[in-house]
Amino acid sequence: MRGTLDPSGWRVWRSQDEMNDLVERGVWENRTTWQDAVSKADADPDGVAIWFDDGSELKYREGVEEARRLAVSLVELGLKKGDVVSANLPNWREMAIINLACCALGLVINPIIPIYRDREVGFILKDAGTRLLFTPGGMSNFDYPAMGRQLAEQTPSLEWVVTVRPGEGKPVDQSYSALVEHGDPGRFEATEVDPNQIKLLMYTSGTTGVPKGVLHSHNTLRRSAANSAEARGVGEGDITLMASPVTHVTGYSSLEQAFNSPIKTALMSRWDKVAAIDFIERSGATLTVGATPFLKELVDEAQARGTGLPSLRQFACGGAEVPPQLIGRAHEVLENCRCFRVYGSTEVPLVTQGFQQVEHARLAAETDGCIHNYDVRIVDIQGDDVVPGDEGEILARGPSMFLGYSDWEETAKAIDEDGYFHTGDLVRAGEQGSILVSGRLKDIIIRGGENLSAKEIEDVLHRHPAIQEAAVVSMPHPRLGEGVCVWLILHDGQAAPGVEELGRFVREQGLAPQKAPEQIEIVNDLPRTASGKIQKNILRENIREKEKLTREWITC
Repeated sequence: MRGTLDPSGWRVWRSQDEMNDLVERGVWENRTTWQDAVSKADADPDGVAIWFDDGSELKYREGVEEARRLAVSLVELGLKKGDVVSANLPNWREMAIINLACCALGLVINPIIPIYRDREVGFILKDAGTRLLFTPGGMSNFDYPAMGRQLAEQTPSLEWVVTVRPGEGKPVDQSYSALVEHGDPGRFEATEVDPNQIKLLMYTSGTTGVPKGVLHSHNTLRRSAANSAEARGVGEGDITLMASPVTHVTGYSSLEQAFNSPIKTALMSRWDKVAAIDFIERSGATLTVGATPFLKELVDEAQARGTGLPSLRQFACGGAEVPPQLIGRAHEVLENCRCFRVYGSTEVPLVTQGFQQVEHARLAAETDGCIHNYDVRIVDIQGDDVVPGDEGEILARGPSMFLGYSDWEETAKAIDEDGYFHTGDLVRAGEQGSILVSGRLKDIIIRGGENLSAKEIEDVLHRHPAIQEAAVVSMPHPRLGEGVCVWLILHDGQAAPGVEELGRFVREQGLAPQKAPEQIEIVNDLPRTASGKIQKNILRENIREKEKLTREWITC
């Protein structure tokens, strides 16, 4: 692949001719969210785009006006089309405005997961070439502005660190509120933006321990949203409850749909099952998308409170293993809601859509959905198509597929000459176009829908003076699907570190708290192949069996 150079400076795998053809055939809408937001503000200025769980709301006109003010200030700071703006913010109102302003100016928005710390954020800022970082004020007892200032000294491209909600008496170099206040909307001029241009740069953990920057255009993201709307029959009158972080592709889509589709958004600042029930009832939310813990806890709370949440009619569940019995129980408790499993990733958002019909309840519970608007191959290790029903790696291509990684070499490795993305996930094909995810080639841990790189955690653990070798694998977690288990070989004479000690060590090394080991197994050696590679499948199976025996013992 030679690739096409994007105005932002990255190479994308689709040729200009391919992209033009998708536009001409109407597969891509060739519009930006900013264009739709302005249209909505003109047609329905007082219409609500987003409800927030603190009781506030964002209307179309005020969203567009605030975005114009912010955009003027961003231009005055020197930002121009193709520049990267990063934001490690939670599900706050300001994130919606920042997204709109970036869209209006043709800036590339780079949402960064707020749990990330110096190590992860520092890598992302440098790799992205970020010019401006929006960061939260005091939150979770962590000084984000201080981290931003420190990273700015180490990141040549980073010129501005802007604090959102700094808190009273907290001195900051630049604040979001000041930018909005001083931006003169009379001086606003929207930038001419090609919807084929890169709009979103979102990092996802891979197998190497180095996050990969996923590139999406305005057109690919809109096509992904259209896939879901078409397959699920959603639109006017629907409201999506969104508790997933807007720094994930699922949560981010809710910021987009609020302004570029008939669907509105009810945005939660963080997941809480009690607050979720109240918010659904208050907003009349009809749809939601979330990881397994969200569905389980929502069903538990609804049953405890004796409510069937009658407004809710769809729950798309994925991001971690979804027990079939959970889907069945959800159908019993939530009186009008069809619950189903879906499969996708940041690179290929939702390759499958869920089975919604009552007569397909078994498929909704036992499969990971039906392939929709993607070409798919399931191949063996040699790259040959497997016999239907056999396990193989799923390859996918389609109009909502990403345009590449920020690292072109990674793009060339992940996308073959036929335009298929090699997902690294193992699946089996089933009836009626369904698939069942059976495993992963990628060495990652999916903790509550969050991808954690085992390699990244191992690299940090190997700095510990007591540890000779560490192997990190997933382990069963009763709430989050998977947790972090570490198998350790210690240096001679060293005492075994405890979970709290290793957790503290991991955080001191700059990793997010969620990446701290939750269980430690001390061994003299690790199972290996003839070439010396650690057989992590054996470690995963061993810890599953140990957890199973422990649960059975407790039950007895």
